[in-house]
Amino acid sequence: MSRNIREKRSIWEELELGLGGGKKFRVLVHLLLNPDKAFTKYALTKATGLRTPSIERRLKTLVDLGWVRENKFKPRTYQINLENEIVKLLLDFFQKLRKYSFLELGRKF
Repeated sequence: MSRNIREKRSIWEELELGLGGGKKFRVLVHLLLNPDKAFTKYALTKATGLRTPSIERRLKTLVDLGWVRENKFKPRTYQINLENEIVKLLLDFFQKLRKYSFLELGRKF
């Protein structure tokens, strides 16, 4: 990737491209960047710009993996599973990226 292309993208856009990204990535990133919060499907729809059916499919996969907890409240809420070892590693990684994006690139997310 040339330097000019990289400078025009945020670190999050670069990760989405590099990791294959897609809709599941957007949901996962939002939950990882807000680990202390639980979200309804509606809140995730608003935060990610995805449609509800798309959110439902992505959440099912993430819940099945054990990366996201489904709270059985009415309405149901979803939160990153901080007890999952892979999630712990991803959270550490994303926190470092957030710090990097603020300090090194001077960009906000």
